[in-house]
Amino acid sequence: MEPGNEIKTIDDIKVLVDCFYDKVRADELIGPLFNEIIQDQWPQHLEKMYAFWQTVLLDEHTYYGSPFLPHAGLPIDNIHFERWLILFKQTIQENFSGAIAEEALWRANKMAEMFQFKLAYYRNSPAHPLR
Repeated sequence: MEPGNEIKTIDDIKVLVDCFYDKVRADELIGPLFNEIIQDQWPQHLEKMYAFWQTVLLDEHTYYGSPFLPHAGLPIDNIHFERWLILFKQTIQENFSGAIAEEALWRANKMAEMFQFKLAYYRNSPAHPLR
């Protein structure tokens, strides 16, 4: 893909997800976390991410689930979210443009923000522990 391509199809979503997670896996900060948790389950994880972003960006409902809970118990903090966003933004800028690419960036930022708020709430609230 070249910068300038729009995100229109599941094949575009697969390029986005595959390029992004190639960066994640190689990253010195967040790569070890992902690789330790996912281990040899990368094909399944990528399939889930294709469905997630297809649902979010193309309005084709193929993902069912809650993205927060699988991440709730991970040893992650603001610095990890910052790196995740940097890598996501790089992936978008290197491969795509257009309204859906901009929406992908906006949604990624909102997800990171929401996850951080939820993690802070649950970590600081003994009345509402994460399970």
